[in-house]
Amino acid sequence: MNTPPQGSQEPTREPFIPALRFRVLTRAYDALLSLTLDEERHKRALIEQAAITPGHAVLDLGCGTGTLTRMIKTAHPAASVTGLDLDPEALGIARRKAADAGLDLAFVQGSATAPPLEPGSFDRVLTSLMLHHLRREQKQQALGAAWSLLRPGGELHVADWGRPQDSLMKLAFLPVRILDGFAPTRDNVRGNLPTLLRDAGFADVAETRNARTVYGTLTHLRARRPA
Repeated sequence: MNTPPQGSQEPTREPFIPALRFRVLTRAYDALLSLTLDEERHKRALIEQAAITPGHAVLDLGCGTGTLTRMIKTAHPAASVTGLDLDPEALGIARRKAADAGLDLAFVQGSATAPPLEPGSFDRVLTSLMLHHLRREQKQQALGAAWSLLRPGGELHVADWGRPQDSLMKLAFLPVRILDGFAPTRDNVRGNLPTLLRDAGFADVAETRNARTVYGTLTHLRARRPA
């Protein structure tokens, strides 16, 4: 049985932006991304980038409905995989998807900014399309938390919206900014995520991939907690 590293398991009451902003749309999230974003292709690229090996403990930070969590475990069955999210409805969907697929996954309710997990207990932290929901100070807290959760030498792998390559990608990103808020997405559109990673203490920060999508530029980043 895959069990998460133990910390305080009491869920936080921190307010959050649900998937697609409105709770009534949470159940449509998977279908929408599958139809419009080719979500699995981008997530496969993130998983391949993470170079997970047997025995690794892996955290999907802000796992939402658990698509990335499920894909990590399917690709690396000998890894221990945990998903963390604040939204109980999204976690319910994630747990059902894992059960339907017969996958041994642990899901924990908690905030990315103050995760109820043991520090230094993961070899890899992955996060996809979560950071753009957070205001600047929350991004800083979440990245600091990711640094703390990693073992020395562990790696953080991020897929999220980045600086648009051109005016067309800037226009494509506008509906996301309207839906999720101009303040939370400001650092994304300005290309500030690498700087925020370095400020959180990460080394070897690199943008590894920039993909044009119907929602704007999807950026992949890699960073390491120094040994």
